[in-house]
Amino acid sequence: MLDFPFVALAPLGAFSESAIGSDIVQMIIHAGPMVKFVLLVLFSFSFISWTIIFMKFRLLKRAASQTDDFLELFWENRDMKRIYTESERMGSSPVASLFRAGYAELSRIKKAQAGPDVAQGRAGTEGEMATAGKGSGRETMAVQRALMDNLERSLKKATIDQHNKLDRALSFLATTGNTTPFIGLFGTVWGIMESFRNIGLKGSANLAVVAPGISEALIATACGLAAAIPAVVAYNYFSQRVSSLNSEMDIFTTDFLTMVGRRAFVN
Repeated sequence: MLDFPFVALAPLGAFSESAIGSDIVQMIIHAGPMVKFVLLVLFSFSFISWTIIFMKFRLLKRAASQTDDFLELFWENRDMKRIYTESERMGSSPVASLFRAGYAELSRIKKAQAGPDVAQGRAGTEGEMATAGKGSGRETMAVQRALMDNLERSLKKATIDQHNKLDRALSFLATTGNTTPFIGLFGTVWGIMESFRNIGLKGSANLAVVAPGISEALIATACGLAAAIPAVVAYNYFSQRVSSLNSEMDIFTTDFLTMVGRRAFVN
């Protein structure tokens, strides 16, 4: 009686050792054509996903670092031309790109204000200036508000462009995370169908006949999960980082408009 457990455990240990040491590559080679096609599709999804993950990680890391540097530069300097010049080296920062778009719009506004208005002001007589002086304050306020609206529209357009740039390729990670488990499950179901078909043809249903086909079919589900899990984790992580950068852009847009508006109306 004491020898019975050892006798029973011996074949179980041999079976486990053979299962652990089984060659997955051989199972893939012996899989059916449909399962191989499913595995090829899953490999393509996985390869593209990992490429996006590495590229997006580097891009967002560089964007966050350069954004911190730019905000420090922006709040420590009042010379916008200098800030613009130095921000050109921060091409990965969405906030720096936003500032450059706003500064370019401000430059266009100043050029538009400079030309004909100055000439007309110098050509007018003192009597005409005194007559027009009553309504000039309201006209100036209206012009400044219109210019601020133009600046705000320019910043909104630049913000949308940067949002699209940051969100680029994230949808593929979401698609990979949502679809690859089902693609793998389809391969598994197809493989199991083939296994039962072979059982019917051979007329035998013992473990030696059933196990190889089912194990080959289950590889598709495992590969589907292996492709989906990193994609879902990366998508959630990158979405949080992108959301943080979007918040930085929204805050900077409000601060920049407030600063420019204060200077315009004070002057």
